[in-house]
Amino acid sequence: MTETHQLNELIARRWSPRSFNGAEVESWKLHTVFDAARWAASCFGEEPWRFLVAPSGDTAQFDRLLGLLVGKNQEWAKNAGALAISVAKKTFTHSGSPNRFAIHDVGTAFGQLSLQAEALGLHIHGMGGFDAARTRTEFAIPDDFEVCAAIAIGYVDGDGAPPAGRKRRPLGEIVFTGDWGKPAGFAG
Repeated sequence: MTETHQLNELIARRWSPRSFNGAEVESWKLHTVFDAARWAASCFGEEPWRFLVAPSGDTAQFDRLLGLLVGKNQEWAKNAGALAISVAKKTFTHSGSPNRFAIHDVGTAFGQLSLQAEALGLHIHGMGGFDAARTRTEFAIPDDFEVCAAIAIGYVDGDGAPPAGRKRRPLGEIVFTGDWGKPAGFAG
C-alpha cells in the first residue's frame, strides 16, 4: 500500500479466524457490536436485520446455535465467545412490497459489526456452512424473513494478526467503468 492510500487501519487488519481461545465475550462488547450493526445504512431506513445470538456462557443457547453449523465449522466455532445468526426481513414495513435490498443491508450491518468487533479486540467469522432450514424451524422464524448467515464472535487464539500472505483481488478486477470488465481509471 502506498502512502497515497488512506485505508482505515481497522479495515486493513480485519480478518476471519478459525481459531478462538474459548473466552466468553463480555456482554457490554456484544451490546456494542450489535449496536454498531443497528446503525448501518438501509434502504428506506427499513433496518431489515435481525440477529439470534448466544454467548458461550449461555450453554443451552450456544449449543443450540452450534448444533446448526456443519461439522467442520462446529470443530472450531465451539471455541468462539458467542455465536449468532443473521436474518433479513424480506418486505418493507411501510408498504409490504418486496425489499430486494434486504440481504445487502444485512451484509452492511454485518460489516459494521465486524469493524466494531475489531476495534474492541474481537474477531468475527461469517459462515454459510449451517442449516438455514432447520434454523427457521427451530427458532420459528416467520416466512417474511430470510435466514442469512451464521457468525462466530470471539477472541482469536494467538496474537490476533492476520495470516501472512493474505491477499485480495486487485481493484482492477472488481471496479469497472464503461463496459463490464474494463477497470476504472483509479483501479488500474
